[in-house]
Order: sequence, then C-alpha cells, then structure tokens
Amino acid sequence: MEKEEQKKQAIERPEKESKSSIAGTTAPIIEADGEKAERLPTVPLDSLKAIGELEPPVVSVHSVESTRTFSVPTPLVVQPAEYHRSTGEWMRIFWDGIRPSYLSLSLFPFLFGTALAWSQQVSSAHVLGHLRLLSFVLSLVALLLVHMGANLINDYYDYIRGVDTSNPLGPGGLIQQGLIKPTRVLVLGLIFLGASTLSGLATVLISMNWMLALFGLVGLLFAYFYSGSGKSLAALCLGQLVALGIFGPLVTIGAYIVQGGGDLHKALLYSLPLGLTAAATILVNDMRDLEGDAQARKFTLANRLGLTWSRAIFLVLLLAAYGFAAFLAVPSHTPHWLLLAFLTLPLLVNIVTGILRASSPNSLHLVFRDMLRQNAWFGVLLLIGLIVSTLVSAISLVPTHLMR
Repeated sequence: MEKEEQKKQAIERPEKESKSSIAGTTAPIIEADGEKAERLPTVPLDSLKAIGELEPPVVSVHSVESTRTFSVPTPLVVQPAEYHRSTGEWMRIFWDGIRPSYLSLSLFPFLFGTALAWSQQVSSAHVLGHLRLLSFVLSLVALLLVHMGANLINDYYDYIRGVDTSNPLGPGGLIQQGLIKPTRVLVLGLIFLGASTLSGLATVLISMNWMLALFGLVGLLFAYFYSGSGKSLAALCLGQLVALGIFGPLVTIGAYIVQGGGDLHKALLYSLPLGLTAAATILVNDMRDLEGDAQARKFTLANRLGLTWSRAIFLVLLLAAYGFAAFLAVPSHTPHWLLLAFLTLPLLVNIVTGILRASSPNSLHLVFRDMLRQNAWFGVLLLIGLIVSTLVSAISLVPTHLMR
C-alpha cells in the first residue's frame, strides 16, 4: 500500500510543477469531460496594440546615374501582322520546301544519260566526243524545275489530305509548320511546272526531236498527278513504279536523246540501276510514313503490305539494282570501271541492317536519310566509272588521230 501511494505522489508532483510554471503565460485550462485540454500559448492584447502603434523607419531614396545600358531584345513571339520576313528568310523557307536532297534522284540519271550519249560519240575523229551544251543546260533546268514543282505540289496536297500534319520527321512541311499559306505553295509549284514547260519546249525546238516533247509531257503529268487530284498515283500503290519509270528510263533516255544518242535499247539497260535504287528510296520513305499515311487514308504500297513484306521488296529492289550494275560493268567478262559503284556496299549494309532492325516505322528516319546518300553516291560512282572508262578507251585513239 505504501508503494502505491508513493507512485501516485510521484505522478501528481510534475503535474503541479507544470501548472505553476505556465500559469502566467497561458490561458486558463479548459477541461472537457473531466480531462485537461491542451494548453495553448497566448499573446497579451497590450503587446498587439504596441506593435500596431509602431511607425516604419524613414528611408531616403536617391537616384543613381546608370553605369550600364541595356538593349531590349526583339520579342520571340510576335503577331503575324507585325512581322515581315526578309528575302533571305523566304529563300531558306523555299529551299527547304523544294527538298534539295531529293533532287539527286533525278539529277544523276540525267547526267548518266548525257555521259552515255557522249561516250558513244568518242571516235578517232572526235577523241573528246561532242556535247550539245545549250540543249544540256535547257533540259537540265527543265528537269530540276519540274522536280521542285512536284515537291511543292506534294507538300500542298499532303496538307489538304492531312498527311504529315503531325509528323516532325516528314520532309517539306512548309504549310504544316505554319511557315507559308497553302495557296502560295500550290501557286509556286504550278509556276515551276510552267517554267519547266517553257525550258523544255526550247530544248525541243533546238534539237528538233519531237520525242522529247512526249517525254516532257509525261514528266509533267507524273509530277502533278503523283500527289495531286482526288486519286493520286502515290495513293494507288504506284509510287515505286512511278519512281522506277521516271528516275530510270524517262530521265536517262530523255537526256540520252537530247545529246543525239541512237541506241535506245542500251540506254534503257543503263537506266535500270538508278531507277531501281530510286524506287527503293521511295519505298523507305513510305515505310517511314506508314502510320501517318494510314491515318490520312493514303494507301501506299508499304501501307498495303505492311512492314515485313515491304522489307522483302526493298531487298529485292536493291539486289536487282546492283545485279544490273554488275551486268553492265562486266561485258564479255572484262573488268569495267562501272564496278566503282560497289564502293557504296558498306553504306548499303548499314541501311539494310537499319531496315531489318527497325521496330516501328518512325525509327526509319535516319535510314531514309542514309538511303538518299546511298542513291546519290551510287549515281556519282556510276557516272565516274562511265567517264573514266570512256577516257581510257579514248587514249588508244589519240595516236591514230594525230597521224591523220
């Protein structure tokens, strides 16, 4: 019993001491149902009144002469009516719109056809051959203008159909990025086609070969209807066939005829390697845009077949292109300078690896860029091989020419 009383006294003693220590600074203890509530510290009312009567100290402010000048930068975001692009800015915009990296698809077949016609004119009487320079320039201008016009028209109709509107990896996209009004892109594309027509007609009148007029008309129709009209050729699974026909026989044989070439069968064979690589390039482009084209109901060959079968067709096109190049490079089992084109095989291996490893269409952007590079280098090396082969043959004609 005595131990229990000592415990009670030990518990009550600190409670009494705590009451006495805070009695002057706390509010009266409120009890609820016999239990002591939490003690809340309070601030005396007189202290609040004293704080309210305090006045802030007087601070004197003196003006100080500025020691540094600042220039306010031009706002990054301005109203369209307040901003006017310079000529240089417009040039950069349209340079992106014409897709200069795509122009190699038509440029090298043209140069290759020209070189083929020139190589057949090398003889003992004309060791360096003969080149119709004016016709060459006019036809080249016509070709580049129609290609640039086709790219701009393609940009316009892609916007109208909702293609590439949300694809940051897609080419062109001037309208989609808000850089220019849609009608301006279409009008500029049509102007390019018109200027190409004039340059082409001048070429026809100079050469007096009306087959060139037919070639030019076909090129103009393909340039517009590839993406224009209600049912474009690209949306009818004909993109690769059109690319093979235009960037192969049409351009190569056309340039060959401009320079007076007469062996159209040979020109057709020489046009196939570049035409096949161009078709493979367009196929990679369609594979990359597969998802966006499907949403816009643009049914390309890649869209119809899917990624797996598109890979197979891509490999077949490349195998055929290099197979034809080897066939042309080794006539009668004799080594030929056209084999220089096979120096692009390391780059081609990287491209094929990227195609096979791609897990989604969007991952093919870098592969497509490499494919454009491969197509350009393939054309350059074929061209160099043909020129070097012709010059080597011309060396044997020099003594005969000098003795006459």
